[in-house]
Amino acid sequence: MENLTPLFIALTGAAVALQACVLVAMYLTMRKSSSRMEALALEVKTKALPTLETAHAILTELRPKLTVIADNLTETTHSVRSQVERMDATVDDVVDRARLQIIRADELLSRTIDRVEETSEMVAKTVVSPVRQFSGLIQGVTAGIEFLLGNRARRNGSNREARRPVPQDEMFI
Repeated sequence: MENLTPLFIALTGAAVALQACVLVAMYLTMRKSSSRMEALALEVKTKALPTLETAHAILTELRPKLTVIADNLTETTHSVRSQVERMDATVDDVVDRARLQIIRADELLSRTIDRVEETSEMVAKTVVSPVRQFSGLIQGVTAGIEFLLGNRARRNGSNREARRPVPQDEMFI
């Protein structure tokens, strides 16, 4: 076992030397990465930060204007909503009134038509019927006179071609 000690010492030395090489490689890699990150950070500072500062300045300048626009939009929305509600109420009122007027007009028209019918029936009963009766009476009297005059003319013999009453002339009603 005493012979193995130098071997363990040599192996431990080789492991330590290998570990030192790995650490140096890691250091060099980290240094490269760090320099790349610094270059990237510098590029971001030179390119992106001015853009962000400009955007920030624009937003700072526009913030009051955007606030005014938002407030105006809110007020306009409330105004339009109230006007629409008023218009809706007005339209409902107009529709209700129009409906009532249509009902009244329908009732008026119905009453007028009923009265016209009643009046035409009354005229038929009070005017047309007596006129027909009077016309029938006149036709009867005329037929009687024609008959009497026709008989006298025949008796006298002077007018043989005188018109003879036709049975339909005698029937006057």
